[in-house]
Amino acid sequence: MSGGDAIARRALIQGAVGAAAAPVLLGNAPAPARRKPAPKGFLWGAAISAHQSEGNNTNSDAWLAENIEPTLFKERSGDACDSYHRYDQDFALAQQLGLNCYRLGIEWARIEPSEGHFSNAELDHYARVLTACRARGLAPVVTLSHFTVPLWFAKRGGFEVADAPQLFARYCARVAERLGGLMHLVTTFNEANIGLLVSLFPRSEAGAKLQRAAQAAAVAATGSPQFSRLAFADPAVTTPLMQEAHRQAYAAIKAARPELPVGITLTTQDIQSAGAPSLVADYERRLYGDWIDVARDHADFFGVQCYTRLVFDEKGMVPPPKDAEKTLSGYEFYPQALANTIRWAHRTIGKPIYVTESGVAVADDARRIAFIDAALDGVRACLDEGIAVHSYIYWSLLDNFEWTSGYAVPFGLAAVDRDTFVRAPRPSAHHFGAIARANRI
Repeated sequence: MSGGDAIARRALIQGAVGAAAAPVLLGNAPAPARRKPAPKGFLWGAAISAHQSEGNNTNSDAWLAENIEPTLFKERSGDACDSYHRYDQDFALAQQLGLNCYRLGIEWARIEPSEGHFSNAELDHYARVLTACRARGLAPVVTLSHFTVPLWFAKRGGFEVADAPQLFARYCARVAERLGGLMHLVTTFNEANIGLLVSLFPRSEAGAKLQRAAQAAAVAATGSPQFSRLAFADPAVTTPLMQEAHRQAYAAIKAARPELPVGITLTTQDIQSAGAPSLVADYERRLYGDWIDVARDHADFFGVQCYTRLVFDEKGMVPPPKDAEKTLSGYEFYPQALANTIRWAHRTIGKPIYVTESGVAVADDARRIAFIDAALDGVRACLDEGIAVHSYIYWSLLDNFEWTSGYAVPFGLAAVDRDTFVRAPRPSAHHFGAIARANRI
């Protein structure tokens, strides 16, 4: 195709869809047979995050990390899905599918672009976003920090510096004061224990060498030896500071909006043992640490975010069986993990449970449908056992920027054209939407 043809094709598509038009759906799929009505008020949703979907988050630590050499990232986030401008297209898609909630992020790097200076224009932007979300009949489930932080915060040491909790709580207070009335639920950190999870995975010397080189490049680019990114900082240092940050943020949000439910999400993969049964308890302690106590004492609800199982023996993590089905993210295809982690959260934490992320990256969309069905079977089994589960939020609505993997790992219910940004819902989107509309599980 010639350059002129490509430009003409893009103009034709954009003209047909329109700058603010909703994606064209293929029609309502029949509702798959599900056994029983979902509980009253059950939230059926899909999720995105700010950095992964909005695009051009240029004032964040992640943007810097993507654009230095060497880098851990296979490609740059760039425009991402342009959800910063096309958010109502995303909401329209979720609405037309039949969903009733939407999980999204507010980007700290936009709200507080320099230390202590807050952008009223960006607060107004997110007010429009949340208002549009509600106008589409979607309850906004908001995350205040989804792995990214402002560049100024990373340069001063991120969550390795003693006053980090106060700075994070100050940001959360400002957002709650301005935007809290538009939220349905809010969480502070996405997967607050991500550093503990990273520490469980075996790391090759080549990978460790690249990480050290990327850190050195970030230090050189910023002139800051203290530069720190959460996923690669020492969790022994960051974990207690993040826990205090959550506690202070919880108090700050409650002071501004006492009625707003404030929760926490953890990465809650299904821990299994290939050796002694005691290994399960050991590795659960390594994955969760004191976050369990934080969730018990300073959260109104708990967000389960589960993708697979992790199996350990006496030597460490065991790779999936050779004949196991693998996803494009490298995980074992194991939707049964969700029910197991819900049961763990119920007996360990005892807070109202929301499934805030569950999803799969596959090339064959039929396998996404199978994953969703099996995961929902697990949720239904937990409900039958008397466990109160209040949501199923699929990750993600769109194929978006999957961190170091770039755009090659499709989790989305909808594909996104990288040139035109047109959202194209897959059969799995209609399948999941039909279940949500029927409100049966």
